[in-house]
Amino acid sequence: MTGAYSRHWRLMLAVNAAMMAGVFLHKLTLPPYIPYIHLLVDYHFGFIKRALIGAIVGLFAAKVPVWLVFALAGSIWLMTFALFIQLFRRTFGSSGSQLPLFVFTAGSPFVFKNFLFTLGHFDIYGCLGAIILLLVPARSLAYVLLAGLISAVLVLIHHIHLLMYVPTITAIVVLRYYLARSIAPRDIVVGAAALLGLGALFLAAQFLGTMPLPEADFVSYLRTRMVDPSRTELLQFAYVWYQPLAKEVQDTWARLPSNLLGVPVYALLLWLHLPLWRTLQNHIGALEHQRHRQTVIAALLVISLAYLVMFAMVFDYSRWISSWVVCLVLMLHAVKTLPASKQISAIDADDRKTTILGWIVTVIPRVGIIRPF
Repeated sequence: MTGAYSRHWRLMLAVNAAMMAGVFLHKLTLPPYIPYIHLLVDYHFGFIKRALIGAIVGLFAAKVPVWLVFALAGSIWLMTFALFIQLFRRTFGSSGSQLPLFVFTAGSPFVFKNFLFTLGHFDIYGCLGAIILLLVPARSLAYVLLAGLISAVLVLIHHIHLLMYVPTITAIVVLRYYLARSIAPRDIVVGAAALLGLGALFLAAQFLGTMPLPEADFVSYLRTRMVDPSRTELLQFAYVWYQPLAKEVQDTWARLPSNLLGVPVYALLLWLHLPLWRTLQNHIGALEHQRHRQTVIAALLVISLAYLVMFAMVFDYSRWISSWVVCLVLMLHAVKTLPASKQISAIDADDRKTTILGWIVTVIPRVGIIRPF
């Protein structure tokens, strides 16, 4: 990497680090309404949705302090970021020529900066699971079973993971395992059984995982798990364990006019990542086998369709668009594991337009949860 603009990319890394620290400090000042209640809900009253994390926390702490939200979520963020760095080095190497790609992925406001702003939410667990599956060997059916186990854990953390990250995990398994060998009947049986099992688990969580007692009694139980039971404002979202799917869809469509106002902002943010999209396109186009290219394109369409379904059901649009971009970044790494007919050049670090886009992406602190910024 030589030229007048080369030093900019190293400086962008430092600015990104400062932006991440700033987002984290800002997050510490905000009340963790949804993240905290997820640490309180467990399986005390039987199988219910969105209770796995709280059940695990309950094994180690009878009373849950508020600071645990940031300690636990911060640890998961650090683990995910460290594994992503390892994945990036394995996939693209650690030479300076790959700094622009690292800035447009790890430094994107859609990715780790937004994971910091949504600290304590469940999105990052899906990213972590997918990164693990990109790092571990895919030599036997144990890989498929591991992917099924990780996906089941994600659905138990929150059933919306079936749309959010399970399609990407499935695509990673297809690209790394099924396309790499002659498929035996048992491969098909195990894969199909895993998908059917995940579908059944999702349906059980969605339709059978509602709380079996009045909301007032549920809130009273949650207060017994709080270090400070007087902070009842942190329990204001207990109703989500009672809200049927029809009500969630109704609320989403009621908010649709205001949420659609953010579409031009999302479009602009996506355009700022144009070098990343070109890199993904180039790697797909360079695949050696046409069947691989067709499979990757089909996987990207399925992943995007899952997010469209999710957009129609739940109104946290900024989170969903951010996780969609994360899935595309993960798919770039998965595509790179397939045989290619030619070497793809790194993003031109000395291109003036690319450098300007890199700086804009760097200084944007995050995307948000419901609406842009």
